Amino acid sequence: MEKRLMLFIFSLSVLLFGCSTVNDTPETRSSLVRTSNPNPIAVNNKDEKLAGDIKKTALSIDGIYDVAVIKGEAKDCLVAFKVHHLERFRMKKIEKQLTKELQKQFKDLSFTVSSDFKIFLEAVRLNEKVEKENLSKEKKEKRLQEIIKLSREKT
Repeated sequence: MEKRLMLFIFSLSVLLFGCSTVNDTPETRSSLVRTSNPNPIAVNNKDEKLAGDIKKTALSIDGIYDVAVIKGEAKDCLVAFKVHHLERFRMKKIEKQLTKELQKQFKDLSFTVSSDFKIFLEAVRLNEKVEKENLSKEKKEKRLQEIIKLSREKT
């Protein structure tokens, strides 16, 4: 009986501690529940205004309430967004509409648009890292490419 109790306590502790990650900050932990409103990131500082314009365009789409934008060195741009809970049924339609609007307004850019919360969370984490540490262009670009690759993987 005592062995079973010890096994149960051990299993429970592994489960509880395994689900939490060390890298999470209060901002990333609560971003599922509330609007985190991350600043748009531009790998190249001259593109900051462009990244801000992309974020404004994304927020203008009905149903979207939070957007993370990362503008890469060349033409790559990641746009991760969250929709209101009741709009989740129209998620693919909203994603399509957003992609169409972005391609219409910013013809020379290549967009990766994602409604996946994991991608949004990775963009928020990169934003936090950029604000706390002064990351080089190369590190920002490398992380952007990793997030884009992650968003294209099928789960």
